[in-house]
Amino acid sequence: PALACFSDFTEMMRALGYPRLISMENFQTPNFMLVSEVLLWLVRRYEPQTDIAAEVETEQDRVFFIKAVAQFMATKAHIKLNTKKLYQADGHAVKELLKVTSMLYGAMNTKGVERADVNEEDSSKFKFDLGSKIADLKAARQLASEITSKGASLYDLLGKEVDLREARTESIARPLEINEAEKVIKIAIDCVLEQVKKTKDMLNNVALDEANLEAKIEKRKLELERSQKRLQTLQSVRPAFMDEYEKIEEQLQKQYSSYLEKFRNLTYMEQLLDDLHRTEQEMFEVRQLRKAQQR
Repeated sequence: PALACFSDFTEMMRALGYPRLISMENFQTPNFMLVSEVLLWLVRRYEPQTDIAAEVETEQDRVFFIKAVAQFMATKAHIKLNTKKLYQADGHAVKELLKVTSMLYGAMNTKGVERADVNEEDSSKFKFDLGSKIADLKAARQLASEITSKGASLYDLLGKEVDLREARTESIARPLEINEAEKVIKIAIDCVLEQVKKTKDMLNNVALDEANLEAKIEKRKLELERSQKRLQTLQSVRPAFMDEYEKIEEQLQKQYSSYLEKFRNLTYMEQLLDDLHRTEQEMFEVRQLRKAQQR
């Protein structure tokens, strides 16, 4: 089966006009360069205007290339390709390539092209743009859908024509009453004049509100200027009690220094007193111990 698959692939590629000869030995070992070349050729054969990049130097470029081709064939030709097998670039990749070549080969046969060995000079007559054909098919389907919907709408309107014809004939046959027409026109004019009056009143109110807002803004600006001037004055004037405050602050600093010194002395004296009491207690205990020993 693998040999038959490969034979079909080479025969279809030759019929499609691939310029190089492909042998089974090319796929006995992984040959990614050949697989990428064939894929790019098939994609451009399907849609000449495609812009898939052909860089396959690095591993990342190869992965990107395989994914781009698979996505292109899935969206454009509805062919699902196995990216892993394509990346292997061996005999397994031939089965995936055969999916694309079979589609192109079948499309070529539907055009009435004979299946034969074609050299490079004659291969141009088999080239076609399936992308444009698919676009035309989609456009035709859309037009057919629109025609159907428009036809259904027209059918419904024509079904109402019987009733509408009677009403239209009755309206045309009825004599035009000048007084009634004048009355209707006068009512319409009054409505329009009322709307115009309301619009003018709204415009006047807007102008009045705008004037009030401008007056308030101007008032706020004046208050802001006065406040800023007052702030600058207060910042530039030295308070009357500032001298006394500085003197008291200096005295307080001296008092605090004196307090710290006395507090340190007191702490030191308390420590000396504790040491003295502890020494006396120890001496007392020693005397008591000696008296007990003498007895």
